[in-house]
Amino acid sequence: MLNVPNHKQSLPICVQVCQHRSCRKQGAEEVLTAFQDSRILNVTVTASGCLGQCGNGPMVLVLPEMVWYCGVKPQEIPRLVEEHLLGGKRVKCMLYHRFHPWG
Repeated sequence: MLNVPNHKQSLPICVQVCQHRSCRKQGAEEVLTAFQDSRILNVTVTASGCLGQCGNGPMVLVLPEMVWYCGVKPQEIPRLVEEHLLGGKRVKCMLYHRFHPWG
């Protein structure tokens, strides 16, 4: 796997993983760890406070694109990294339907 994003983007990429109560109960700590273990160049991974979507977590927000993923599981992180962060293509089946109703 290459560690250089394939898509052209002038702003740095930041992945925020909600670490508020309900997301943590749903496994957000493990999701954050899986992202951090991926060590992707030019991508910052941070723990965030509540992203305001309680009950749909763990929530992941990719900035500056404002792409929201919900119900993310640690085993899904390699796919998200490969397809979205490195390949520039959203993982449609993981998108949060409230903000991305048509994928």
